[in-house]
Amino acid sequence: MTYAKHSTIYLKDYTAPAYLIDKVALDISIHAGFAQVTARLEVRRNPAAGSSAAAPLVLNGEELTLERIAIDGAVLASDAYTYADERLTIAAVPQSFVLETCVHIEPDKNTQLSGLYRSADGYFTQCEAEGFRRITFYPDRPDVMAKFVCTVRADKTQFPVLLANGNPIAQGEEEGGRHWATWEDPFAKPAYLFACVAAKLDMLEDHYITRSGRRVRCAVYVEPGKLDQCAHAMAAIKKSMKWDEDVFGLEMDLDHYMIVAVGDFNMGAMENKGLNIFNTKYVLARPDTATDTDYQNIDRVVAHEYFHNWTGNRVTCRDWFQLSLKEGLTVFRDQQFGMDVHSAGVTRIQEVRGLRAAQFPEDAGPMAHPIRPASYAEINNFYTATVYEKGAEIIRMIHTLIGAQAFRRGMDLYFQRHDGQAVTCEDFVAAMQDASGMDLTQFKRWYNQAGTPKLVVSSRYDSASKRYTLGVEQVFPATAYEDRMANDGLPQARGPYHLPLVVSLLNEQGQELPLRLVGESAAQGTQRTLQLREARQEFVFEDIASQPVPSLLRGFSAPVVLDYPYSEQELTHLMAFDADAVNRWEAGQRLACSILLRGVEIIQKASNDEWIPAGYVEAIRHLLASAFVPGGDPALVAEALQLPSETYLGEQMEVIDPDAIHAARLALRQHLARALRQPLEEAYHNLACAEAYSPEGEQAGKRALRNACLGYLAELDAKDAEEMVSSHFEQAGNMTDTMAALSAIANLDVPARHVILDSFYAKWKHEALVVDKWLQVQATSRLPHTTADVSALMGHEAFDIRNPNKVYSLVRAFCGANPKHFHAADGSGYRLAANVMLQLDPLNPQVASRIARCFDRWKKFDATRQAHAREQLERVYHQAGLSSDLSEVLGKALGY
Repeated sequence: MTYAKHSTIYLKDYTAPAYLIDKVALDISIHAGFAQVTARLEVRRNPAAGSSAAAPLVLNGEELTLERIAIDGAVLASDAYTYADERLTIAAVPQSFVLETCVHIEPDKNTQLSGLYRSADGYFTQCEAEGFRRITFYPDRPDVMAKFVCTVRADKTQFPVLLANGNPIAQGEEEGGRHWATWEDPFAKPAYLFACVAAKLDMLEDHYITRSGRRVRCAVYVEPGKLDQCAHAMAAIKKSMKWDEDVFGLEMDLDHYMIVAVGDFNMGAMENKGLNIFNTKYVLARPDTATDTDYQNIDRVVAHEYFHNWTGNRVTCRDWFQLSLKEGLTVFRDQQFGMDVHSAGVTRIQEVRGLRAAQFPEDAGPMAHPIRPASYAEINNFYTATVYEKGAEIIRMIHTLIGAQAFRRGMDLYFQRHDGQAVTCEDFVAAMQDASGMDLTQFKRWYNQAGTPKLVVSSRYDSASKRYTLGVEQVFPATAYEDRMANDGLPQARGPYHLPLVVSLLNEQGQELPLRLVGESAAQGTQRTLQLREARQEFVFEDIASQPVPSLLRGFSAPVVLDYPYSEQELTHLMAFDADAVNRWEAGQRLACSILLRGVEIIQKASNDEWIPAGYVEAIRHLLASAFVPGGDPALVAEALQLPSETYLGEQMEVIDPDAIHAARLALRQHLARALRQPLEEAYHNLACAEAYSPEGEQAGKRALRNACLGYLAELDAKDAEEMVSSHFEQAGNMTDTMAALSAIANLDVPARHVILDSFYAKWKHEALVVDKWLQVQATSRLPHTTADVSALMGHEAFDIRNPNKVYSLVRAFCGANPKHFHAADGSGYRLAANVMLQLDPLNPQVASRIARCFDRWKKFDATRQAHAREQLERVYHQAGLSSDLSEVLGKALGY
């Protein structure tokens, strides 16, 4: 299969659609090997477009065979239209009319999993961003919103479940053992939110009573035999519905809300109006098949897609440049939900860790872009950490700046103004500004400027005047985005951001001091939100009795790099006393990072100098003990015991040395294990839980810390580690504990490794999601033969290159989460990834391009690794017929 290279699309070139669609009637008839789709569109010229009466009607269409086309019932002659370059163009059309088309499609051959496609249990759809054009001819853009009625037809025995958006209005049977069902969505929506399903599925049903007293049917559809793994997803639906009512006053607006789980899916889930299609990994859970993290992810993803019902569906994007309008806002909403229903501190720490691991490197790499990019070649490549996670941080900053009450007023105003519309990021910011009275003009730079700003903070204390001064400078590292925009004739100005810097000052006893800025008559609490607007600013606090330790950027109040010269003593003080969970964790991360980078230098020099300070070991001992005092939080301690990742450490270096980083990090883990063996063993045994399994609350926190202790103890003598991990595996009563053992044994070159891996697979080989975990622990192993193991596993019966979950679990896990082996000095990791990309691109370009993103930072490595990486990138880039998805990512990586 070959692909048309897409030209670059620019935000500045946006024009309103020449034609609007008021109503759509679809008839999708599924047969063996093909489907016939009849579409009836009520079309009218858009009075707001300013187009002439002679403007042609242009519809998108991809891999469609046109069988019939008519306007107002009259079949068009072949010379009345053209179908070329994935566009159907009709030169002369009336002011308003009904367009009817009938097309033939082949969903069984649709390996891209975009549009209508076949999976094991039936037929499913994925239309975001531009999949609807693979179903029928349509102006496939988000600012064309129509009301849909859809009839689905299929064999009744093979596909007894027929679903589409909205509410069911009719059903029946027809000849040949077939049946049909018609669904109507009462709300206008863009085509990317269309969905339908024809499949053999089991269904779990429940109901939710809204705050206004409406009864909403909730249904979860899964592959046959999986009903016992649906209860948590159903509970998450109802929990999300109540939370959105309580916090934002938003109520479910349909009579039916459905989730359908499918094993073949490119994304995590999709918010189609009333009919969400989910990857099975975010629906199915049972204590023996899913970990605590899986359960929490299900909570969050179910919430995210449900929250889209308003922030994405009822109010949607005008164009794809505005993608963060719905995604950043909805991620923020699901983050707030997560903080409310789980540990707020742990949830926020996990978000910050994820942002630094994925989004900060993206800002510094070849794909750098603001949350609203000025151009793209392939929109599928912009479902990024920047659009989602950084987009959420920008919404969070508005929330911090204007306060929770004003933010809620802003949300109410946003829906009041724009319900049923396709709008822009400016529309959202305007609602927040008008509701709060705060001028957010400068704040909008966050939408247009790329890169992670650095806050360089200095301090000075004057004991005579008892004044403490914080100086803050905003620094803007150059990014690849500015170069691309300059080449396109769109130079990007860089100016200071408007951002919140949340601070507190701690005295020698760890107490927070009252904060009074110069000019204020009285202190206004012990925590302050300082508003930065200038390139350089100073903030002077009065009545500070002694030199304090500053707690800066509390709660990670802005997505920036904080540069402050903390001493090791100050960081230890913050680890012990800071009341802000994020900053207490951050102090430990900063301390560990400085120690590890010092260790990297020593290892590079082949020196035997000591580099692990005794004070750090004692700080970790104190941290571990804090989990057992009254009010202690084992989940928070478990997070704090995680050392900075190898990828994060690499980002702190001018030239990344993956071998030295891995050696330093392993050496520190082993040193801590030896030095703290007794308290680690005591904690491990004291945290054992005999209660019936629950994935939430205190029990999950204890499990997290116990398994963190196991991970450290597994770094001890190989024989002792083998015995302990084997025992843990045998006694595990849930998948969380089982996976802790499996992850540990995968890194040990001991006889039990093969026994445990083999027994695990034998037991779970019929559970696809559990097999994915088995693939992932092997892909991320530190053992020297891992690259060869990954290559061999690609030929294993458990692996299917057409299934995105398998590719992500094995190949992307290897490329993205195993830097030691992916960045091997001999180039073997790069060759493996390139070979997979070449295999994948003709099958599923979206998945292939996600593998390619693992090369984003290849230029930060030494010359030998760069040469190997360039060789493989060039090899793939110059492959004939490369997709636009993959060519855009590789072209930017190579600097073309």
